[in-house]
Amino acid sequence: MEVEDRAQLCFPQFPNTSCRKPLSPWPQTLVINIMLYSISLITVTLNLLIIISISHFRQLHTPTNILLLSLAVSDFLIGLVPMPLEVLRKTSCWFFGDFVCATYTIVSTIITTSSIGDMVLISVDRYVAICDPLHYNNRITVNRVKLCVCLCWLCSVSYSCLNLLTQPGRYNSCYGECVFFYDPISFTVEFVLIFFLPVTVVIALYLRVFAVAVSQARAMRSHITAVTLQLSVTPKAKKSELKAARTLGVLVVVFLMCFCPYYSVSLAGDSLVSASSVSYVIFVFYCNSCLNPVIYALFYPWFRKAVKLIVTLQILQPGSCETNML
Repeated sequence: MEVEDRAQLCFPQFPNTSCRKPLSPWPQTLVINIMLYSISLITVTLNLLIIISISHFRQLHTPTNILLLSLAVSDFLIGLVPMPLEVLRKTSCWFFGDFVCATYTIVSTIITTSSIGDMVLISVDRYVAICDPLHYNNRITVNRVKLCVCLCWLCSVSYSCLNLLTQPGRYNSCYGECVFFYDPISFTVEFVLIFFLPVTVVIALYLRVFAVAVSQARAMRSHITAVTLQLSVTPKAKKSELKAARTLGVLVVVFLMCFCPYYSVSLAGDSLVSASSVSYVIFVFYCNSCLNPVIYALFYPWFRKAVKLIVTLQILQPGSCETNML
């Protein structure tokens, strides 16, 4: 009996301090792992296509697409690092030590907070494009957007590195697990800065965008746009901006649907929520990174065209970066 117990330990050489291996039927574990790792692979592949598309084709170097590029980089890194390691952390023993555990948590925080920042920037971009189109080209330039993206990532790194102050492995109850604990003050700060304020800003901006978009759509249908709005852009340009707002609105709604359950479960506390539920909402949040490219494929013809050129290796031809994508 003692031999069997030792066989179930993560570190049999430390029988008194080792964690026990997760016990579940191996066919079930195999199926779950294949499914989750497949989602991770799909996430990496699809977001890599977006990164190549926007980076390669010069016509796609617009302020809005720069924000989408930053979001795609975040999603790509989520599929590459947090998703597979989260599967490993929840389905098997953690053999990489406390330092790797802390590093993994910090990197995950950097990536996810930058994604949230990108969503806020996307909302601001659409707000200016729809609500103040006359000044959009002057206020939202490629260089300014690049600066904002860099500041977003810098703030994410700075905030996440504060987690280094927590001693790695301090809250582990045994060898073979990776646990990261937030004290009530740290969790409150994270909840306000990473959840409440960004979500409030995004919702407020998109409610305003939605109201103005509906107003513009009605004005265009009644053929009094020039009188009521006094805009110098053509109806076709307005239509494209409205379509972009709708597409990015879908992106934001899906993001909130995947994002809100995580903090709802976190607020409920460990005593009210099972460990399996926590793992589920974490992976739902990560799966948002796989859904974003699907949204692009459904709403952006340039993305479908770019994927075709990439898959057929036509981007390797001289001058392919000047291809007309719109």
